[in-house]
Formats: sequence, C-alpha cells, structure tokens
Amino acid sequence: MRILVVEDDARIASDVSRTLEASGYVVETVTNGEDAWFAGDTEDYGAVILDLGLPGMDGLAVLKRWRANGRDMPVVILTARGSWAERVDGIDAGADDYLPKPFRMEELLARLRSIVRRSTGRASSILSAGEITLDERQMKVTRRGVPITLSPLEYRLVAYLLRNRGRVVSQLELDENVYGHGEEHDSNTLEVLIGRVRKKLGAGAIETRRGFGYFMPDTP
Repeated sequence: MRILVVEDDARIASDVSRTLEASGYVVETVTNGEDAWFAGDTEDYGAVILDLGLPGMDGLAVLKRWRANGRDMPVVILTARGSWAERVDGIDAGADDYLPKPFRMEELLARLRSIVRRSTGRASSILSAGEITLDERQMKVTRRGVPITLSPLEYRLVAYLLRNRGRVVSQLELDENVYGHGEEHDSNTLEVLIGRVRKKLGAGAIETRRGFGYFMPDTP
C-alpha cells in the first residue's frame, strides 16, 4: 500500500518513512504544501500522514483542497500545535484522525491501521481469504494456521491483495503498491514475485485474470 508522508522536518519525515517501510508500506515523501496538494490530487494513495505546519501552503488548506476535489483517501494529521480548536478545524476539514507531536511511532502505526480499516469497512487487523490469514499488527502470514516466511516484497504483495480480496487488481496498481520508487525492476519482476508467492501460499491463493490482473478469492 502506498502512503504519502507530508512533513517538512527532515528528521521526523525520515523516522516516519523508515517505520512505515519496515511495516510493509510503500512510502513517498514531500516537504511542502504545493507538492503535497499536487501529489494527493493526481496520485492514488492508501492513506496520507499530513503535517499542518508546512511551507508554501499549510496542511489544513491542502486537506480542504483535496476534499473539495473529491479526494477521499484517509488522512492522519500531525501537528506540534495541540489546541482543541485546531483539532476541531482539522476534523471538520476532512481529517480522519489527529496526532499531536511529539508522538510514538507505535501510536502512529496503530492510528494508520485504524483509518485504513475504517476506509475499507473492516473492524479487525486480521485479513483472511480462504486458507490464508494475515495479522497486520504482527506482520505474520499463515496458511491453515501454519506460519509462512515471506520477504518484505512478498509480504507487501500478499497484504495488498488481501486488502483488496475479491477484486481484480491490475499489474500497474500492484506495481505501484508493492515496489517503492527506489527499487529498480523490469516488467517481468512482478510475475516472478507472484510465482514465488504462489509456491508458498498454494497455487489457488492468487488467481490470474489474463489481460486484467490478479486477485485473491474470498473462498478457497
């Protein structure tokens, strides 16, 4: 899943990005309001972590523009200003959650998982399709209760397909949500990755719709 991090403090942006990447997300970072508005208005993200105190255009203005243009990705607001009035303004502008600075990375991850679950109508951090189960908190995948060892790329693939189980996901969408911008790969890399994962999960866990993409069925 692609996450947009909008933060002008280089240390915080780096810490958040490393934490999210270690938790199986693909992260893109921007440092000012104009770039944030453009990225969120033209690209599809699973969620956004948005600082309010940005140069150029403040985070609240960015969020209002996104919502006015129909961009409905879930958003967690970060800010060093913790007044209740600002919190109300952020929620009224369309934020899904609010986290004052300083914060613990564990809480940020929990809030991120929560808003993503709500946006997809889920109440649990456990994802299942047929014999496959994924625990987002522990980053553990099992088949019939037996743990399966996955590389970070393999985990991202399984997590994204499970979050979209029952829906055909195009190769382009998978490519964007499994590989980060810094990871070089050719056009056949995704097919090789899916082949490896099929061997670990079982041949029927990931199905192909030729010309359209891949999906995980809800039932075996």
